[in-house]
Amino acid sequence: MKARSALSDSQRWVIKIGSALLTNDGKGLDTAAINSWAEQIARLKEQGKEILLVSSGAVAEGMARLGWKQRPKALHELQAAAAVGQMGLVQHYESCFKTHDIHTAQILLTHDDLSNRKRYLNARSTLKTLLKLGSIPIINENDTVVTDEIRFGDNDTLAALVANLVEADALMILTDQPGVFTADPRKDSSATLINEAQASDKKLLDVAASSGGALGSGGMQTKIIAARRAARSGTATIIASGHHPQVLSEIASGKAIGTLLLPENEAITARKQWLAGHLKLMGSLYLDQGAADMLKNSGKSLLAVGVTRVEGAFVRGDMVSCLAPDGHEVARGLCNYGASEADKIKGRPSSEIEKLLGYVDEAELIHRDNMVLI
Repeated sequence: MKARSALSDSQRWVIKIGSALLTNDGKGLDTAAINSWAEQIARLKEQGKEILLVSSGAVAEGMARLGWKQRPKALHELQAAAAVGQMGLVQHYESCFKTHDIHTAQILLTHDDLSNRKRYLNARSTLKTLLKLGSIPIINENDTVVTDEIRFGDNDTLAALVANLVEADALMILTDQPGVFTADPRKDSSATLINEAQASDKKLLDVAASSGGALGSGGMQTKIIAARRAARSGTATIIASGHHPQVLSEIASGKAIGTLLLPENEAITARKQWLAGHLKLMGSLYLDQGAADMLKNSGKSLLAVGVTRVEGAFVRGDMVSCLAPDGHEVARGLCNYGASEADKIKGRPSSEIEKLLGYVDEAELIHRDNMVLI
């Protein structure tokens, strides 16, 4: 119960709602359910929580509008269905949240947006700005433009990557099942719900059903894999039934709804480990002694004024090494400016960045959230 209580106190949630829930198993948008979730989310925001919503349902809603009974396999037909369905999906979200005086923002992402470091940082900055403005980002894959396949793997994966992107405290995956069971409850009547486990527990994948529904593209295995991804940046995941009355409100109150999958490390530690091991170094920033001491002792962001030399051919979003005057590495992190820009602003205060470059991406050369001490 301690973990549930801590989760209820967490501030930044990514909520993923699946196709079967949103479209009432293909009968068109379930407007009553969407209204209920919007009302619950509005209450969460009143409690001070920041909410990002990853929504499936574009293809399924498009199928309903077009009168298609079976999910098409041809890429161009999937993209057409997504384009038609996205209109209705976003319109309904907007109207639902408008009744609560909440602005929404449509964010369509592709796999490239989260694998390309520059676009990764751009997406991160946009999402965080929207949260500061009090808006709710409605996030989906940009199904109409992907060229390799229609999905990341599924929107469970997208939700986990978004959780990594914004350092979410919690990921809520709402599905048509009550959670993760000790066996497939559709085949084994003795199966019991797993209340809590470590996301890294290998037994979870063994007991998870691997097949999805007719409309969705992922089953329980994809949700467990998503929970593992989210755990890499310290995010806890709850897999729960979206049919449960007031499911989000009850989770927020600390009730034991669904299956809670916990990360092994605290959020800050996990993200730092992810940064340290995920990317190769593309350049170096040599620091004056004051900046090196500031990073080591105070955990501050790195400002351009503390940089004396720039080496490498890195671009915005690349991992760079931060070196003390004696050449010892003190930190590494994702640089907010490319090498040529960093060279122009090195040794200068943040207030002069716009004059020197003609624009300002960030006041910091490397933000402390994107930095790990060595």
